[in-house]
Amino acid sequence: MDTSLLVLGIVIFLALAFDFINGFHDTANAIATSVSTRALTPRRAIIMAAIMNFLGAIMFTGVAKTIGGSVANPAKLTNGIDIVIATLIAAIIWNLLTWWFGIPSSSSHALIGALAGAVYVGAGADKLNWSGFIEIVEGLVFSPLIAFVVGYIVMMILKYIFAYRSPHTVNKGFRTMQVITAALQSFTHGTNDAQKAMGIITFALVSAGYQDHLEVPMWVKISAATAMALGTSIGGWKIIKTMGTKIFKIDPINGFAADLSGASVIFTATMLHLPVSTTHAITSAILGVGSAKRFSAVRWSLAGRIVITWVITIPISALLSGLIFKILF
Repeated sequence: MDTSLLVLGIVIFLALAFDFINGFHDTANAIATSVSTRALTPRRAIIMAAIMNFLGAIMFTGVAKTIGGSVANPAKLTNGIDIVIATLIAAIIWNLLTWWFGIPSSSSHALIGALAGAVYVGAGADKLNWSGFIEIVEGLVFSPLIAFVVGYIVMMILKYIFAYRSPHTVNKGFRTMQVITAALQSFTHGTNDAQKAMGIITFALVSAGYQDHLEVPMWVKISAATAMALGTSIGGWKIIKTMGTKIFKIDPINGFAADLSGASVIFTATMLHLPVSTTHAITSAILGVGSAKRFSAVRWSLAGRIVITWVITIPISALLSGLIFKILF
């Protein structure tokens, strides 16, 4: 077998492994609130999330093109395949570590940071598209702030509308509505997160000379969508517990507000072709909703630890991928 084809096969395997891990790592984004309020049983929630993730993943490619070409131009890298291998190994390691400790970190941050670090070490600073990288980081940074504000506003509006209704009646109605918003959250997760693996595979295909454009082939779409759906079907129970129960006590109306807010921010980013962190969006939306419910109800110490993980993910992933590149190549 041609060595270059074998190496490309390894890259595709690693990219799909990353997507699979992303699926169970980020399952909590879509279903934590609906499971914690018992709007859905865990089994039904995961099956629904897997299906909606798949549908979302195969319908959009704008984010994949951003990942495939904004951090670096794969056509100008002589060792692009090596860079992608180091990127994926570093991102997978960080994802598994944070999943093991139940920390809802960002797979997007891990991948973008790892890609930037591998390009910097493997090809030099001049091959890193700093403007494209900074634009992506800005989207990753500002999206959780926007999600927090949106979550706060949505919850305040709902509090005003239902202020004089029976809490039992309100929560009963919103428990049903949560099924819809959980499905929407799962769909938007697929539209953004699955495209990151698609973008990395396309990056590798261009680097290896198998195609000269950033259009995502159909087989890449289906493969990445399937890998994420399978990962989602396993579920990330440690992170579901953190997001669904430890930040603050979530009622159905809160879960509805958080899912709607997070999904709206993610889908807006998808339409703008910006890769954002679904983890950041939904976690920030939950924090915003909790603040609107009662500021003291939020466990801010836990929120602080989550934010620290967000801050360190990009630099640690970059350093890790650079080190892996040095060791392997």
